[in-house]
Amino acid sequence: QVQLAESGGGSVQAGDSLRLSCAASGLTVSLYGMAWFRQAPGKEREFVAAMHWSDSTTYYTDSVKGRFTISRDNAKNTIYLQMNSLKAEDTAVYYCAAGNFVGAADANSPSQYGAWGQGTEVTVSS
Repeated sequence: QVQLAESGGGSVQAGDSLRLSCAASGLTVSLYGMAWFRQAPGKEREFVAAMHWSDSTTYYTDSVKGRFTISRDNAKNTIYLQMNSLKAEDTAVYYCAAGNFVGAADANSPSQYGAWGQGTEVTVSS
C-alpha cells in the first residue's frame, strides 16, 4: 500500500523559512517522479516543484524559482521542499505526489501523479 506522509507545515511570518518533508512507504522515491503541489483557499491545486526520477532534474513554477528547492534523500525514502523567503501568497495546503512524467511539458500536470499525500498546511502572515 502506497502512502505519502507530509509534515513540516506551520504558521510563519513573511520572510521566514520552512522545510516540508514527504516520507514515502510502499514505493521507492528514486524510481518515481516526485512533486509538490499546493492549494490555497478557494483556488485550484497548482504545481510547485518536481524532480525527475532518472536524473533528478528539477522543475519549478515561476513564482517559487530561487526561493524553493525540492530535494530527495534516497536512504530515508523522503523528499523535501525547502521554502525560503516565504510570502503571504505561499499560504496553502501543500501536497506531495508520486508519478511518472517525461519532462517540463508534463511535470506540472496533476494527471501524471497517481499517489498523493493528505497535505500539510502552511500559513504565512505578512
